[in-house]
Amino acid sequence: MMKNKKTTGLFLVVLIAISFAFKQSPFFEIAKQIEIYNTLFKELNINYINEINPGDLTDKSIKNTLKNLDPYTNFFNEQDVEDAQIRREGEYGGIGISTFYDKNGITVSEVYEGFSGDKAGLKAGDIIFNVNNQNLEGLEREQLSSILKGIPGKKLALKVNRNGTTLDINLQLDKVVINPVPFSNMIDTETGYIVLTRFNAIASSEVKKAFISLKEKGMKKLVLDLRGNLGGSLRESINIVNFFVPKGSKVVETRGKTQANSSTYRGNKAPLDLEIPIVVLINGRSASASEIVSGALQDYDRAVILGERSFGKGLVQRYFPLSYGTQAKITISKYYTPSGRCIQELDYGNRDSKTGEVPKFSDGTVNKFTTTNGRPVYDGGGVTPDIKIEHTKKTAATENLIKSRAIFHFSTDYLAKNNAVSIENYTFSNTDFNQFKNYLLTQDTTFVTKQEKLFKEAYSSVEKNGFISSDYEKIQQKLKQEKVAEITKNEDVLSEVLQNEILEQKFYKKGMYEHHLKFDKTIKQAVDLLNNQSELNTILSK
Repeated sequence: MMKNKKTTGLFLVVLIAISFAFKQSPFFEIAKQIEIYNTLFKELNINYINEINPGDLTDKSIKNTLKNLDPYTNFFNEQDVEDAQIRREGEYGGIGISTFYDKNGITVSEVYEGFSGDKAGLKAGDIIFNVNNQNLEGLEREQLSSILKGIPGKKLALKVNRNGTTLDINLQLDKVVINPVPFSNMIDTETGYIVLTRFNAIASSEVKKAFISLKEKGMKKLVLDLRGNLGGSLRESINIVNFFVPKGSKVVETRGKTQANSSTYRGNKAPLDLEIPIVVLINGRSASASEIVSGALQDYDRAVILGERSFGKGLVQRYFPLSYGTQAKITISKYYTPSGRCIQELDYGNRDSKTGEVPKFSDGTVNKFTTTNGRPVYDGGGVTPDIKIEHTKKTAATENLIKSRAIFHFSTDYLAKNNAVSIENYTFSNTDFNQFKNYLLTQDTTFVTKQEKLFKEAYSSVEKNGFISSDYEKIQQKLKQEKVAEITKNEDVLSEVLQNEILEQKFYKKGMYEHHLKFDKTIKQAVDLLNNQSELNTILSK
């Protein structure tokens, strides 16, 4: 009997110890927080005085939770999952346009050549406000995003506002495939040019197709343009590096918290060409997979990198399926180029808890690595080009302007008044830039600085109390003049952005790149370098 009591007592001690250990474990803390959220969610839906949309509440709460981690870790509801799949695979049922969504409906931002939207005559700047007798004004983004998608062959009747005139346009959905290589051609008799705009599921196959075609035309040197390419598939970037380095070469290494999220990736196929001289073009919007390609080719001294320092995204994400067709995209690891460097710029793990500011790795200790030929390269802060193209440093106002829709709206307005724009001889002039500045002062409502927002909020608060300043318009105009003065410091950068937007709206991406072959100074510098074999060899060997 005494033995049974001792056994029972020991069993209870073990149970208490296990219970205590569980309460101290991270699993208990996770379960506790989920239970707290569930009980709050239940009480809100039962007792809150107004009706609550459970799906909307959950969507916002999850996304708000994730926003303090890093900008790449995201939650995708059912509609988000479909949109993300389209971006990754580059194929969908639609009419071949890119869009903005706002209270007026669906604004066409880009028309892809050859699809039903193009054939029906849609143009950038058109506002679609009615589809199949459904009025779109005032609908939420989630509702608008599915309006122009569906099974190929479905018929649509659109009502379109074009510069104040209503047009009736009838078309049907196409199977739309986004080609990540919108343009490739010979620059001269020996130099080929391939532009890659995204790393979707067909990126490497399209680059291979373009490369083989150019070789058949006599290509002996290559300019690969990754400017503005924000990245995409890790696998596709590995495949493209594999085209130009020996089979079995390490292309990229990922290191995560777990072994499952840590891998070394090597090229496992026979390369296309191990000898052809290559110049890769990058800029501040070349990110992620673009940096894997440019970083690996630089590490192996396989290409000269020319342009501006790249974005600096050295983080890898993976999609994880969740309940009811939703997904999470989670940052699982950092990637490292063959020399061992991670080019991640922002240190999200050490975000300032008070200000929310994220420190830069490049502002701290930067580590030195070496290429195959012993050239120094450095981690932190993106891929630094072997030859830098200097532009004026963007002001905060310019960054804000580029993120707004002001450049897009000015370009549509510009083309409505200047129909003589041509690929052969067009340049965005100083006179044009002065017109743009005047547009910002007198017409634009989308480019709003922080100072303007604060002033408007302050004015609104005193206006409600009856205090109306007679100087309101003067102050508002002064703030506009100040921001225009700030963006004028970057006239070289903005003139290029404006010119590209105008050319793309008028002649599609293909026409914009045809213009680049004639007038782009960076491409010209790349060609000059490829024509000087001794200088090329000096750069790659020093």
